[in-house]
Amino acid sequence: MSAPQDPIAPLRDFVVAMTRLVEASADEATLIVEGRRLLAQLVARDDWLPEPFTRPDPQFYRQFLLHADPLERFSVVSFVWGPGQHTPIHDHTVWGLIGMLRGAERCQRYRRADDGRLVPHGGEEILHPGEVDAVSPTIGDIHVVANALADQSSISIHVYGGNIGAVRRHVFDPQTGEVKDFVSGYSSEVVPNLWDRSAVVRAGIGGG
Repeated sequence: MSAPQDPIAPLRDFVVAMTRLVEASADEATLIVEGRRLLAQLVARDDWLPEPFTRPDPQFYRQFLLHADPLERFSVVSFVWGPGQHTPIHDHTVWGLIGMLRGAERCQRYRRADDGRLVPHGGEEILHPGEVDAVSPTIGDIHVVANALADQSSISIHVYGGNIGAVRRHVFDPQTGEVKDFVSGYSSEVVPNLWDRSAVVRAGIGGG
């Protein structure tokens, strides 16, 4: 008899590891370095994300909450991009990690010029499956992100140093540098059930 499947286990293991990490350290540099390593392990495989959190919208990119730490020290989000979809120029105000799961993302970073305008900072970067990028107010926090594929959806897994759907953030006019506040919220009212391990536990009882 084959062992029962626990497809969401990689996400649960990641949440447990991130919880231990934020409990052990509040240092941003440590969280980015160690969190990047953990996220790279999570996006190295593509068999754990539940299907309801992979669905694109025909008009807008979607941001599905996968987990929020009870103390809001971090959150894990699935970003789903339809073909051609992109963000405005925006910031995060907290540290963040972006791990590519499926497809590809195009990112252009920005910085403020002396006259207050936003200007590109470096060239465009393409994130491929298994790769991880980082943002924060200390290392660069302003960018625009787009689906790099014109004919299919892309999915990335983001980890933020707060409950990102409730964080007051900003979007920017690229010509004038004008700043507007926004709060992103989430694209669904449900989160995956990480904690139903009953099939595995019952199998253990039966096999004992």
